[in-house]
Parts: sequence; structure tokens; C-alpha cells
Amino acid sequence: MKLGTLCYIRDNGSTLMLHRIKKKNDMHEGKWNGLGGKIDAGESPEECVKREVEEESGLRIIDPVMKGVITFPKFDDIEDWIVFVFVAESYKGELIESREGVLKWIDNRELLDLKLWDGDKIFINWLDRDDFFSAKFVYDKGQLVSHQVSFY
Repeated sequence: MKLGTLCYIRDNGSTLMLHRIKKKNDMHEGKWNGLGGKIDAGESPEECVKREVEEESGLRIIDPVMKGVITFPKFDDIEDWIVFVFVAESYKGELIESREGVLKWIDNRELLDLKLWDGDKIFINWLDRDDFFSAKFVYDKGQLVSHQVSFY
């Protein structure tokens, strides 16, 4: 099982998104994602999300808020993933060029128009709720086949 983080940085009605178009053999190729990545040994989800966001964007997020956790059984057709989902509304620094894709601020009203994973189109709406969510999204060969969620 792999553990990871995903962060949606928000500022003035926009969200920073990463268009995954640079990395070879990227399972997310061509899609738009929030920022994040794998949790290193001994690292907390909060430590990971701060490190990953800074590595991918140059921004140092301040007080990210965990909004939920998502289980992705065999997401890459091999391993299960558990991803901790964060929102950050405060940061310092300037954007850098990402090795994994192109960073762009997207108006929140246009997020669902992007080429996203089908599950992302569902849970992005949950980021504005006051509830914490625990969800499971089941994909088969890159296609969403089912999902379930509980709010707390």
C-alpha cells in the first residue's frame, strides 16, 4: 500500500493546478491535478504535503487543512493507495517551473472543465464542506467504476 498527499492551494477564487505533461511514463499524463506525492518513511501527512508542494511549486504552504482521506484500491492496477487531501489558503514564495508539468492558477468555476480524473470531479466539490470525508474510489484500467463516501 502506498500513502500519499494531495493539496489544493487556493487564492482569490482560483486554485493552483498542475497539468501533467512533462514526466515520461506518468500515469497522470495529460490530466490536471492538485499538488502532492508519496509520503516518505517517518513522515507525517502534514510534513509530506508541505515538502511536496514546495518541491513541485516553490511555494511554502502555511497551515494546510486536511479535508479528507481517499482510498484508491489498485489505482495503478497494482497497488492500493491512501491519499490525504488538503486545502491550503496561505503560502509564501514564488512559483517555480515544475519538473512534472505546467502550474496554472485556474478560476474555481472552471476547475470541473479541466481534464481531470473522474473521481476528482466528484471530490473537488467536497473541499468546500465543513465536514471531513473518508472516501473510496475504485478504478479499473483508468476508468472510475464506483465510489463511496462518509462525512464526519
